[in-house]
Amino acid sequence: MPKSQNKSAASENSLSSVVLPRAEHSISRNQIDEHALKVLYRLNRQGHLAYLVGGSVRDLLLGRTPKDFDVGTDATPNQVKSLFKNCFLIGRRFRLAHIRFRGNLLVEVATFRRNPAEDEMPENEDDHFHFVQNVFGSEREDAYRRDFTINALFYNIDDFSVIDHVGGLKDLEERILRMIGDPLIRFEEDPVRMLRALEFSARLDFAIDDEIISAIDQRRHLLSGASSARLREEIMELFRHQVAGQVCEMALRYGLLDQLFAEIPFLPQTFELLKLIDQRTAEGKPIRESLALAGLVLPAFFERCPAERSLHINDALTVADKLLRPHCLHYSIAQGIRCEARDLLLGCFRLARGRGLKGESRFLRHPFTPMIFEFFALWCQIDHSLNDTYALWQGALDSESNPDTGERKSPRRRRRRPRRKAAMQV
Repeated sequence: MPKSQNKSAASENSLSSVVLPRAEHSISRNQIDEHALKVLYRLNRQGHLAYLVGGSVRDLLLGRTPKDFDVGTDATPNQVKSLFKNCFLIGRRFRLAHIRFRGNLLVEVATFRRNPAEDEMPENEDDHFHFVQNVFGSEREDAYRRDFTINALFYNIDDFSVIDHVGGLKDLEERILRMIGDPLIRFEEDPVRMLRALEFSARLDFAIDDEIISAIDQRRHLLSGASSARLREEIMELFRHQVAGQVCEMALRYGLLDQLFAEIPFLPQTFELLKLIDQRTAEGKPIRESLALAGLVLPAFFERCPAERSLHINDALTVADKLLRPHCLHYSIAQGIRCEARDLLLGCFRLARGRGLKGESRFLRHPFTPMIFEFFALWCQIDHSLNDTYALWQGALDSESNPDTGERKSPRRRRRRPRRKAAMQV
């Protein structure tokens, strides 16, 4: 049996399961999404184990509102599909059932899995990885395949109890983040777990176990080789959860920042700006990837491209492209998002140079200008020398608004010339 499986088995035998009856925990069915409840009850009525699993149980026990309600069961994906007409099976590496409801709502159902024994492994190495992800097992075996103890708690819809196989309830009480199994091995299996450790620590305000910190120091080089698509999504999750600035500071402390943003020069002001963007998101404003990307490079952009009136806009354009392009190529970020981030940088450059330059009227009427101005306002909270310039632009934007309704004037439409007939286009 491989070392990783030996370690997992040893950990699995070292703890006894804890079951909290309904009277001893705070989770109520009123806190659970109605669609997830429908899935849980139908699986349960058909004789299957049906648990609320993962982060939703953790958040409910902490008094937080879960983002998603995922379900774990001993029913196979095909059995789940036979019970729900609105079920779609996805994934080859990790077979999942997605049950869709009106309003673009979705409940994800995963079958309990386990690590396979050595004699169960396929002879073809190409099939090894996909096989490992789809070996079904018991609920306890499934719990030990998860990453952190606080993410391996189950809520049983049959008797409304909370089940803990890995010591997650104790870690929740002590507010500490621990890995299930050996962190060195778990980070080799999936280096993205290092970034997730920092994210959960920041989101939940939990301390990180010393073994995890030591393992990050020894395995941090693996993060640069992780899937760029997954890392890109995890980076955006930091912004969605309003912890990008805090996590980037932690990543610098633990040596992960260069693995994530090798192409972007980080300055002290970068962390400040990211925290302001997080604060903006926490106020209920949606976060766009272009805004996050522009926030990562704006301090370096202004350092290389000071807002001097004599500097041509094309020079600023060149600097913006040099900063954005390598990162976007590495993470396969679409050109449209990169161009929008570049426009945010150039817009801030234009605002910082002050009023009175060519094209000002057209710039003020552009539909993207309000977003640029909002982004520039965040930067002015860091560079206070621009406060007077900001006030002047604010007055100009106000004058472009209708004084009666406060709404922005719509730009004048040019008359379209009548299309020439084909015979006249020669």
